[in-house]
Amino acid sequence: MYERWVAAGYFTADASSDKPPYSIVLPPPNVTGNLHMGHAYDHTLMDLLTRRKRMQGYEVLWLPGMDHAGIATQSVVEKQLAVDGKTKEDFGRELFIDKVWDWKRESGGQIQGQMRRLGDGVDWSRDRFTMDDGLSNAVQTIFKRLYDAGLIYRAERLVNWSPVLQTAISDVEVKYEDVEGELVSLRYGSLSDDEPHVIVATTRVETMLGDTAVAVHPDDERYKDLIGTTVYHPITGRQIPIVADDYVDPEFGSGAVKITPAHDPNDFEIGLRHNLPMPTIMDETGRIADSGTEFDGMDRFEARVAIRERLEQEGRVVAHKRPYVHSVGHSERSGEPIEPRLSMQWWVKVESLAKAAGDAVRNGDVKIHPASQEPRWFEWVDNMHDWTISRQLWWGHRIPIWYGPEGEIVCVGPGETAPEGYVQDPDVLDTWFSSGLWPFSTMGWPESSAELEKFYPTSVLVTGYDILFFWVARMMMFGMFVSEDPAITAGKNPARKQVPFHDVFLHGLIRDEFGRKYSKSKGIGVDPLVWIEEYGADATRFTLARGAQPGSDLSVGPPHVQASRNFVTKLFNATKFALLNGAAPGELPARDTLTDADRWILDRLDAVRAEVDAAFDRYEFGKACEALYHFAWDELCDWYLELAKVQFSGAEERAASTRVVLGTVLDAVLRLLHPAMPFVTESLWQALTGGESVVVAAWPTDSGVTADETAAQRIADAQRLITEIRRFRSDQGLADKQKVAAKLLGIDAADLTALAPSVANLARLTEPGPDFTATASVEVRLSGATVTVELDTSGAIDLDAERRRLEKDLAAAEKELTGTEGKLGNEAFLAKAPEPVVAKIRTRRDVAAAEVERIRARLAELSAK
Repeated sequence: MYERWVAAGYFTADASSDKPPYSIVLPPPNVTGNLHMGHAYDHTLMDLLTRRKRMQGYEVLWLPGMDHAGIATQSVVEKQLAVDGKTKEDFGRELFIDKVWDWKRESGGQIQGQMRRLGDGVDWSRDRFTMDDGLSNAVQTIFKRLYDAGLIYRAERLVNWSPVLQTAISDVEVKYEDVEGELVSLRYGSLSDDEPHVIVATTRVETMLGDTAVAVHPDDERYKDLIGTTVYHPITGRQIPIVADDYVDPEFGSGAVKITPAHDPNDFEIGLRHNLPMPTIMDETGRIADSGTEFDGMDRFEARVAIRERLEQEGRVVAHKRPYVHSVGHSERSGEPIEPRLSMQWWVKVESLAKAAGDAVRNGDVKIHPASQEPRWFEWVDNMHDWTISRQLWWGHRIPIWYGPEGEIVCVGPGETAPEGYVQDPDVLDTWFSSGLWPFSTMGWPESSAELEKFYPTSVLVTGYDILFFWVARMMMFGMFVSEDPAITAGKNPARKQVPFHDVFLHGLIRDEFGRKYSKSKGIGVDPLVWIEEYGADATRFTLARGAQPGSDLSVGPPHVQASRNFVTKLFNATKFALLNGAAPGELPARDTLTDADRWILDRLDAVRAEVDAAFDRYEFGKACEALYHFAWDELCDWYLELAKVQFSGAEERAASTRVVLGTVLDAVLRLLHPAMPFVTESLWQALTGGESVVVAAWPTDSGVTADETAAQRIADAQRLITEIRRFRSDQGLADKQKVAAKLLGIDAADLTALAPSVANLARLTEPGPDFTATASVEVRLSGATVTVELDTSGAIDLDAERRRLEKDLAAAEKELTGTEGKLGNEAFLAKAPEPVVAKIRTRRDVAAAEVERIRARLAELSAK
């Protein structure tokens, strides 16, 4: 079915179309990966939006692609080489990159196949890759423009360093984990209490080899006399200054902290403020180097133990707490603790770029959904630090900087060449640099294109709130930087800056049914393909869409997807019933010839469609799907189909009208559900209508008919009457399908005469015979009158079996009543328990008391028989 859609060109956007545009660029999944549940969530919501807009008459572009994922991809290929005892250095840069391209060609199609399984309606003809020639040209172009504008520079700064990967990594690639460590208190200065000394505490003893100061708070009276003096360093033997800085918390520990500017971000800032030396005492692999001590050559963790042991021998370890749990950043890719390290890197100066990104939201050009996420956005962009963009890798966009023999630097743009004898910078760009260009680079920028003119700015970006800062911010900064570029403004108002997207919809994280965040490494969660195999793509998608609300996390598990699978089955059976009875959409008969049930279901369809449209327009996917679920299951299937059965068995004219009404409503329901459940709705819609494809069918619109409130009230009264009769039958111990003779007294006064046959049919009642004798009755108060239902249940109940059932129920109810009354009579419990808990127990007590009374009354009735 999916391949038929693709072959028919349903998902291929026409940039020359005169239809209004609607566009989304797919957040590019890593070429190394598989479709995990986060992807399935993202993709389902984007597919829902684009399928609906296509049905509404828009020219839709959903542009797919993949990210080259520099670190992740290079790591995969290096691991493959390691199996044969090889390293990338054995092949050299060019041959290694060729091997990565070979791997990409072999493995890159896997995730595309998974996207097809899910039903992603993307325009495969425009599939892009962040290392494509066109995108590489865009990367080189914007790098040079930023460089020429003074917004890219080279400097030695502190970075997140991965000793295993031997590269700087971005903040988003650092995951913080609580680990057990040691907080060691060390004595600097004299060992004599009568001479100057300070106590500092650290979890990273090894970094003391790079200490260049001790800092205290300027108002800390304990250290007033020491500020401006020096203190003896117990390992290096150097005298290091004691400086005063407001950063120091005098209430924490001793109120004195060691300052290692080259290996701690806070210490680095203090080092800048006080013009401190910044020696790097570890090499790229995390080993101690150039410290001038016996610890040179040791791994950082070995050195941590060795240095502490030496200081203990010297009597300088005042105390160490074990264990001491603290948060430590780890490399997401390689798993080891990252090392803050002073390193020469390339940076983007973000101040003006971040301001433009913030202003785009402030002035309403870009709207964030939910609006509650806006403060987080402003907090980030208004306080953003310069962005390190260089990575010490081979796979990626190589930095277009060339160095001359005398240290000259030249930035080479597209179509330009470096002077002879110049050497290119060996580093590559952070993956986020190229993916930050994604909304416009994928449409041909820096060249003008029909796609840019038609589909840019894009309509909405759908992504998780967890990458609001890392990816969304990059796209906003770059998008605003090129917003006045002629290729961007072609065909648009050149006076208005063009944003990369008008709306940003931020959904939450996927969690399991117990609320735990999905984690592959911790074995929490499920592969969406497993659900697709077991329950179907439609059930998987509907489960995700039904739980999606702006900014909120989604907890899902097998019970949820099982419920969605049951819903799919319900739709299938409803359509099968409709087809067996000849139902099909068509021109509706005049309203005054329709039954109350017909008018009611058509009016409810109008109301639900409006509710669904409003919810989708607010990106409230869950509310829209919930409304459709309950309308289709509770109103269409549980009520109207049952009412239709009675109408089908009546006069042919009435049956013919019912066929058209049922067909029309079911047609609309399948179209409304199609964006969330594309496969089953396509199959059922084609069978019901004979149409080409629901993918290109029109989205349902308002009928323009005023709702019939009288018909709605009659149906509501009939539903209440039927429900109460069913409840009474159950209380009487009647089997669900057992029919009993009954009289409906007051049905005319309740204005339900026309619905009496339906009431009788759905309540399993038959016409009373001449020897009818009422043995039970129930009164049901409706909107206009009270209907009394008299039933002859003689011979319909096994009295002994019913007594045994009721006695068992009575025992359970009495136990519940005794337990709740006991708790409510316990003064100690009432004094400690929260009021909501007490209120809940009171409610349980009242329900149990009513149940005891009901069952006892019923047993008394049976005893009289």
